[in-house]
Amino acid sequence: MNCKGVIHELSNYLDGDLDPGLKTELERHLEHCEDCTMIVDQTKKSIEILCDSRPVELPSEVRSRLHSALRQKLSSRST
Repeated sequence: MNCKGVIHELSNYLDGDLDPGLKTELERHLEHCEDCTMIVDQTKKSIEILCDSRPVELPSEVRSRLHSALRQKLSSRST
């Protein structure tokens, strides 16, 4: 397994969907590659942050302006 292979299989690895042999190869590569280890760790952390986050409530004025702009944009497309 090389760095390109780790990147290609990253999603499957993090989801736990890798064949056991491929998982072993990937983890063996991670033992010796600081760059790939950093990428895997940062991706895990990013996923955790996004999964634990809550939607941000927009102020009513911002929401009104956004809806108005979207309506205007949509109406200009239909003409």
